[in-house]
Amino acid sequence: MTEVPFPDARVHFGVFFQGVNHSTVWSDPSSGSQIDFETFRRVATTAERGLFDAFFLGEGLRLREQDGQLLDTDIAGRPDAIAQLAALAGITDRIGLVATQNTTYNEPADLARRLSGLDLLSEGRAGWNVVTTDNAWTGENFRRGGFLDHAHRYERATEFLTIAREIWDSWSDKAIAPSRRSSSWLTPGAVQAVERDTEHFQVAITPTLPRSPQGHPVIFQAGVSPQGRDFAAGHAEVIFSPFGTNFDPAREFADDIRARLVAAGRPADDIRILPGTQIVLAERESEVEEKKRWVLEQQITGATALSLVGQVWGKDLSHLDPDGPLPAEDPEQSVISGTRGSQRDGQDPVAIAGQWRALAESRGLSLRQVAIETTARFGFAGTPGQVADELTHWVRHGASHGFNITPYLVPTGLDDIVDWLVPELQERGSYPTAYAGTTLREHLGLRPPLTRR
Repeated sequence: MTEVPFPDARVHFGVFFQGVNHSTVWSDPSSGSQIDFETFRRVATTAERGLFDAFFLGEGLRLREQDGQLLDTDIAGRPDAIAQLAALAGITDRIGLVATQNTTYNEPADLARRLSGLDLLSEGRAGWNVVTTDNAWTGENFRRGGFLDHAHRYERATEFLTIAREIWDSWSDKAIAPSRRSSSWLTPGAVQAVERDTEHFQVAITPTLPRSPQGHPVIFQAGVSPQGRDFAAGHAEVIFSPFGTNFDPAREFADDIRARLVAAGRPADDIRILPGTQIVLAERESEVEEKKRWVLEQQITGATALSLVGQVWGKDLSHLDPDGPLPAEDPEQSVISGTRGSQRDGQDPVAIAGQWRALAESRGLSLRQVAIETTARFGFAGTPGQVADELTHWVRHGASHGFNITPYLVPTGLDDIVDWLVPELQERGSYPTAYAGTTLREHLGLRPPLTRR
């Protein structure tokens, strides 16, 4: 019998409210607005009812583009993450609230203060997904498009996060006087100014806020490059990954992160690993494939398929029939606009086209069907019991600590997961029956912040 390395492990869930990409079926009649607060409220409160650790809000500083035009097959409208999460803090009690915030196009004194404010307002439920950007079209918002070389993104991010932590640590634990009878609300010498002059920043600030009950916002990160993994091992407390579909690559990634943690002088279990995934549930096994196929075909419409294939071919293919064959001509070899997308990022487009043509010929697939087969990272589909068994296997065999779920519908996409899947996991003893505490750090079972140990 194969030994189970983590026999008592429980599944952690987060929900990823994307607001972008074609994974959300925005055209379905039951889909809600992506900017209406009611949609956010419904998703967050459903997740909290299901004892999810965190509501994670993806954010971009610019609408997505392709060849300099707005990507009109995408979802439009991206509210500021911290403002949205602050509003959700007032109507939720336990669920963590995680904001994607960019270290390339923010400043540490300002962002650290805003994140600290969210952490205090939510009584210790804030998290920060630390991201970097080197694309020129986002930089144009700041009149410095492409100003930061790719290789320097993590250098700036490291300096940024170091300064942010110093700001969060600037108030002592007993900074605020314990009694109204004290002569001053502030204990003398309890607040320290932060002054730093680094390659990327010049900061001189007297921070305005004390720490929350969890000490610092929990640090999330999503880099999967070697540089990104090293950054996570040195700084992160939770890491997202794209390895939420196949067990073996997920286990290899998790083992690599554990090894990097040890090399960085941290315990091997100091990071929670939550790959992104999608879950489709059907009451009966006979219904699973049909429902899975419906979701895929709703996500990758004809227009979306033409856009995705056009990213590889390096040209506008909107004149083609998505239910017809792939383009007869080879892709453009020249360098194309960085706004086209990521389908050919770092890869030979002609080689990709050859692989796709071979797939289409061997299986008789149309352009749209090729797009579905090659771009969809599906995740898990099955009955609630089948999926519960799979997820339990993942966490107890060390492939992840849980999953960051992207619902294919909002705001109703979590209903089946909370009503059907969570009880199945609880029956197996692999999901909590109550929140572990009141803070996000407690939900995730994390140690105190790195600078507070």
